[in-house]
Amino acid sequence: MSEHDRRPTVGIIGGSGVYEIDGLTDTEWRTVETPFGAPSDQLLFGRLGDVQLVFLPRHGRGHRQSPSSINYRANIDALKRAGCTDVVSISACGSFREDLPPGSFVIVDQFIDRTFAREKSFFGEGLVAHVSMAHPVCSRLGDLLQAAAAALDIPHARGGTYLAMEGPQFSSLAESNLYRTWGCDVIGMTNMPEAKLAREAELCYATVAMVTDYDCWHPDHDHVQVADVIKVLLGNAEKARHLVRELAPMLADRPNPCPAGCDRVLDQALITAPEARDPAMVAKLDAVAGRVLNNQSV
Repeated sequence: MSEHDRRPTVGIIGGSGVYEIDGLTDTEWRTVETPFGAPSDQLLFGRLGDVQLVFLPRHGRGHRQSPSSINYRANIDALKRAGCTDVVSISACGSFREDLPPGSFVIVDQFIDRTFAREKSFFGEGLVAHVSMAHPVCSRLGDLLQAAAAALDIPHARGGTYLAMEGPQFSSLAESNLYRTWGCDVIGMTNMPEAKLAREAELCYATVAMVTDYDCWHPDHDHVQVADVIKVLLGNAEKARHLVRELAPMLADRPNPCPAGCDRVLDQALITAPEARDPAMVAKLDAVAGRVLNNQSV
């Protein structure tokens, strides 16, 4: 079976509550080993109707990993090894906009990466590659997520810029006000370098950012109680489960190849000549870049 003839397998990265979906069958937690170390947790394999789903708890079950300690490379490599063709990232965020109140979903289409303590590429010395991040998410997946959210009457915005900060501390008031002047819509700690790595792995990727609160720029921020945030978190998780259930059948007839070109980004990205490539790096990238590395003419 060629790369473009594979049946769609959808990877879902998010919190544990997202996986408790009515109708999910044939479930099994499996350990997936990667050359980049261990992913955040085992992967939960299951089926929803005719679609194979693979769930990965981003922070591990019980929330054991901080945003900075997550092994993002292992997570994406594990999903690729599991056969995923599409990845939907679901994560909590703060809002920079009055019209994106808690409970809103934002189907992100741009990122600003302010993280600094994370491995951000599968490639490096011995095998160099440069992929484009001009349009960092799959527009096809974004369209389907918008359709699913609209069908469920989930308050949502199509398009938006996600500011990825290092954390684990939240932003200062000065930072929050600065990011608003940059035109950012939401802020979070986990979607970078996740999106960059998904692009390098030739996976169709899209983000659903679920607003839990306004960031500290908002005059009412100091009045928010922990109980209020938890209530929003639980409500968002329930809506996320419904969203995944609505989305799954839409992905059953996945076009091959991807119209947005997500599954072919490495065609022109590898810089190192075949004869100069480090064999150890080539072996390490068997899942991420095997499609092009097995063709020594690229």
